[in-house]
Amino acid sequence: MFQKILIANRGEIALRVMRTAKRMGVATVAVYSQADRNAQHVLLADQAVCIGDAPVGESYLRGDRIIEAALATGAEAIHPGYGFLSENPDFVEKVEAAGLTFIGPSSKAIRAMGLKDAAKRLMERAGVPVVPGYHGETQALVALAAKANEIGFPVLIKARAGGGGKGMRLVSDPDAFPEALAAAQREAKAAFGDERVLVEKYVETPRHIEVQVFGDMHGNVVHLFERDCSAQRRHQKVIEEAPAPGMNAQTRAAMTEAAVKAAQAISYCGAGTIEFIVDASEGLRPDRFWFMEMNTRLQVEHPVTEMITGIDLVEWQLRVASGEPLPLRQDGIMANGHAVEARLYAEDAERDFLPATGTLHHLSFPDHIDGAKLRVDAGVTQGDTITPFYDPMIAKVIVHAATRAEALNGLASALDATQVAGSTVNLGFLTRLLRDEDFAAGDLETGLIGRKQDALTRIPVPATRHVAMAIAATSGAELDTSNGDPFSALAGYGHFTQMSHRRELMRGEEKVTALVSAQRDGSLAIHIGENEATQPIIVRRADAARAAVWPGHVTVFEGADSLTFDVPDLLQAADDAAGGDRLRAPMPGLVKLVRAQTNDAVKKGQPLLVLEAMKMEHTISAPHDGVIAEIASEGAQVNDGAMLVRFEE
Repeated sequence: MFQKILIANRGEIALRVMRTAKRMGVATVAVYSQADRNAQHVLLADQAVCIGDAPVGESYLRGDRIIEAALATGAEAIHPGYGFLSENPDFVEKVEAAGLTFIGPSSKAIRAMGLKDAAKRLMERAGVPVVPGYHGETQALVALAAKANEIGFPVLIKARAGGGGKGMRLVSDPDAFPEALAAAQREAKAAFGDERVLVEKYVETPRHIEVQVFGDMHGNVVHLFERDCSAQRRHQKVIEEAPAPGMNAQTRAAMTEAAVKAAQAISYCGAGTIEFIVDASEGLRPDRFWFMEMNTRLQVEHPVTEMITGIDLVEWQLRVASGEPLPLRQDGIMANGHAVEARLYAEDAERDFLPATGTLHHLSFPDHIDGAKLRVDAGVTQGDTITPFYDPMIAKVIVHAATRAEALNGLASALDATQVAGSTVNLGFLTRLLRDEDFAAGDLETGLIGRKQDALTRIPVPATRHVAMAIAATSGAELDTSNGDPFSALAGYGHFTQMSHRRELMRGEEKVTALVSAQRDGSLAIHIGENEATQPIIVRRADAARAAVWPGHVTVFEGADSLTFDVPDLLQAADDAAGGDRLRAPMPGLVKLVRAQTNDAVKKGQPLLVLEAMKMEHTISAPHDGVIAEIASEGAQVNDGAMLVRFEE
């Protein structure tokens, strides 16, 4: 076994690998960018080495600096985590040339599965079912459009490199094919440096089911059952579970056999995932699934497999990479109960899941859930900042229980008890999805979220009690109190003088004024408005746990939903907040395309420019009719809130 390994990653996966390494007595080396110098994975590693500036191209994608750090610190092996360099065969070869061990598959195996078109041709030869489509080399518009017509619409255009929904477009109308192809190729080029695509038949009632496989250097390959990842938005996974709902013995046997056959075809060693697209129009059938791609690494959703099997997949990775055989044979791997994982992201679900940034001024997870086993894999802690440089995941929340219904209820309860303030997050969306009647019934397909997006992402309107709680939470702001407790701060006033304290909040453009006074029982009486003759709302000390005050704001938690109010006396007024003549960037990003120019008269809804953020393209449209006075330049890098367009008054 290795004595010391370097982890070429950041965030929760770096911490995840460290936990297992520490338990096994293996020392760890972290690498970090300047933006991550105070990150948790840096603080908890045995050693840490700075490898560059914040952009990934100057740090986490610098394989040369990572290898130098491994050699300088005496590490024997490099664990890539997922993302970044985890599926880069050139990096694997450089690691091995430096006399180090890559904790993952061979460069040959990665290359075999790295390009979707070549991988599908390989799988066809190995007898693994493959979805109908065109996986050839021709990339000309005329040829690809002709192939799409042969396959039959709807079709899916997919980048042949990479994944995560990047470089992917669904096309239902032949007339829309040219523009969709151009957009997919641009996005693929930006994300993976390869603009080539393939075209596949779109399965109209698709389930995304994947099989965890594991191979060793001695020719052994096993599966660790399946995971269902059908709950997706923008082709990116949101909630994953194991086993797949509705799975029967015949389909499982056929799917896991195909997955093992796929891994054996490339002499696979290490952790990998075979992903299948499944036609669920008539339930799960052994003749209705097709190979989609292989991820030659550990998956984000691996904890649900660990929960149902009791197997530490990172431990298996370390053992296999050090030359040991697989710890268990196929007949020794059992599945028990049901596990569900939710990805907690800094993103604005109501605004079509735009990535969000911000400092996590308040972050709290429950420590247990009744009747179920809870696991939280987080890469950040309270006070950390979500930056635009990296994936905006905050944590993965996983629950294991005896049945699927108990696991879903347990996960929803865990998310209800999770509190985040300082950045917009998707907590409310996740709980509404978990409690959706179709999802709860196991009636899944990848379009479920898209069909119900409005209902799943709708933020509740603040009730009077939410306003009162926000007012109460901020009522000590103007008083001299060292502990920030508004109840103790006001107690001396209310007990003897019944003096009222005036507070003011903003919810969007709506101003809320209230009078606050302390009661003899220690509660606060909140008069919404400025008339003390009105019936007050009583807020007790116990309610304070449902609110968090942070610079310039207060957030009230209602289950998994959160309602944030501005505190005017702690905020600077935004420039021309009410002017309506400026269109600002909803997130940090790159202005990829500009489709209008100065002095153009534009109509409401007209696309004005394309903003690229997190390697995804977002179209920015005119919010109203108007004439453009200024517009951002193509190629400009903009921050969240930066002016993109100014209209003539």
